[in-house]
Amino acid sequence: MTERQASEDRIEPVGFEEFFARSERPVRFALSARFGFEVGREATAEAMTYAWEHWDRVAAMENPAGYVYRVGERLGRRMSRRLRAIDFTPPQVDPPPFEPGLAPALVELSSRQRTCVVLVHALGWTHKETAAFLGLSPSSVQKHVERGVEKLRQAMGVDLET
Repeated sequence: MTERQASEDRIEPVGFEEFFARSERPVRFALSARFGFEVGREATAEAMTYAWEHWDRVAAMENPAGYVYRVGERLGRRMSRRLRAIDFTPPQVDPPPFEPGLAPALVELSSRQRTCVVLVHALGWTHKETAAFLGLSPSSVQKHVERGVEKLRQAMGVDLET
């Protein structure tokens, strides 16, 4: 089962280990897109810890990964209030795994646009899957992605007509 099917195709309950294996990465990507790498990682760890501690209740939910994301979102807001600036600079790697101008351009997006763009374009989720995960409508996700990608193109000087 792929990560994308995790929230839609839960036919039978899974153990926490399997849930973690399928859900940690998308939750971490979404929270890192929303709050920056450091706060995103920390909020993901805290949210997954919460899920593990309350696994009986979380496992019975229709969308446990979406619930864990919302727990992480609440924790991330609390953590980011303590910080003055959100850092979207990825950990140092040689060479960078993406265009160096992408991180500064992502900072300029709204948190919803950034999160939707990352889930759709970095993880390859559909608008429907992203909407279910974030608790939004598919049309809202589509608008956030369209506007976010357009802002990224402008910020990075990408002209599609050339």
